[in-house]
Amino acid sequence: MTTLRVIDAGPAVTAQDMGRPGWTAKGLARGGAADRLALLEAAALLGREAPLAALEMAGAGGRFTVDAPTRFCLTGARMKAEVDGRPVGHAETVLLPPGAVLRVGGAEKGSYGYLAFAGGVFGEDWLGSRAVHLLAGVGRALAAGDEIALGSDPDPEAAARVLVPEDRLGGGTVRMMPGPQTGLFGAEVLERFLETAFTRAPQANRQGVRLEFEGAPFESETQGLASDFITSGDVQMTGDGRPYVLLAESQTVGGYPRIGTVIAADLPRLAQAQAGDAVRFAMLGVDEADALWESEAAQLARLRKAVQPRVRDPHDIPDLLGYQLVGGVTRGNELED
Repeated sequence: MTTLRVIDAGPAVTAQDMGRPGWTAKGLARGGAADRLALLEAAALLGREAPLAALEMAGAGGRFTVDAPTRFCLTGARMKAEVDGRPVGHAETVLLPPGAVLRVGGAEKGSYGYLAFAGGVFGEDWLGSRAVHLLAGVGRALAAGDEIALGSDPDPEAAARVLVPEDRLGGGTVRMMPGPQTGLFGAEVLERFLETAFTRAPQANRQGVRLEFEGAPFESETQGLASDFITSGDVQMTGDGRPYVLLAESQTVGGYPRIGTVIAADLPRLAQAQAGDAVRFAMLGVDEADALWESEAAQLARLRKAVQPRVRDPHDIPDLLGYQLVGGVTRGNELED
């Protein structure tokens, strides 16, 4: 077992894994990472068979140190990081020696960064998950002085590896599919919705993302809708006619009409949008959306194949002169002798 010590941390650093599926009917959303793809990328980089709990850093990271050598990687939002002053790249494995200080700064692009360790983050297991669920009162954000148990790295001397992550930072087009209440919006309203350029509002958290736009509000043809089952990805139209997209810690019932549901493949793009990033929606048919669905096991298998050895730049090797670079040199004419 390895101990991670938190020297200081941003205001919203929490332990997150893939959440608690199967409890929605009891009123508990699945929770877990806002960007699930980031944990799959970390698992692929660190050679794990399944995603492990990691630290989710909303907007800002912190400073951390460990008491035993362990590999880590940063995925999700791009956050400037360094170990004892040496820069750390994005989506690559790095060895953190005992006593060295890992510093992770603010998000330069994206909203949720993930600090994953080769042995995973340990903590209280509740309903089969270690994920902090703030809305449900499960766990809390990290604070200076906290000490967290990590699993031991099974191979701390493993060669560094790198992955080119899927481009999902900075907003863009988000695909959605019809939901049970899409028909409550008139054809003209739906067409205008799909033609509207939205921006992510400053009001956003793990429950959902509010979107801003110019023009008249989007109104459904039915007033006084009864509360109904809701889930992450649903695009609610709030009372003022503005869209609100549900994320990992959403409520499980709501009374606002939903114009559609963002497909699972594109929800990380929406979750990672920063305030002011432009977002547009594209409507898919149910069959089209089903054809794009990929299990997370299949995603991880695909990501593992995309991982490559990291080629080090000589400028990044502080002890380069200590390497034996001429071992095995021959005269070149041995076969003639």
